[in-house]
Amino acid sequence: MSDIQQLINKIDQFRDDRNWRPNHNPKDLAISISIEAAELLEDFQWVTSEEALEENTENIREEIADILIYSLTLCSELGFDVKEIVEEKIVKNGLKYPLGNSK
Repeated sequence: MSDIQQLINKIDQFRDDRNWRPNHNPKDLAISISIEAAELLEDFQWVTSEEALEENTENIREEIADILIYSLTLCSELGFDVKEIVEEKIVKNGLKYPLGNSK
């Protein structure tokens, strides 16, 4: 079993132990990803990246973790293989943005 799948299993177990699965449907998970991403943006609002990291590193880490947890849970709910979908997207991006094209 891959490290990613072990992590997903751990997240799923945490959720299931708290009976949160009814609330973790694809629509609500997608909404939660967006909300957490907005919370991450708040740490960078009106400051430089360096200032944000200096002032908010712990919160930035927590918001990224929230985004990843919801994203991995969504993949689990939809039956998506994380490694597969990421690798497929890298290939598509390579075709869309070939080397030598700086735009």
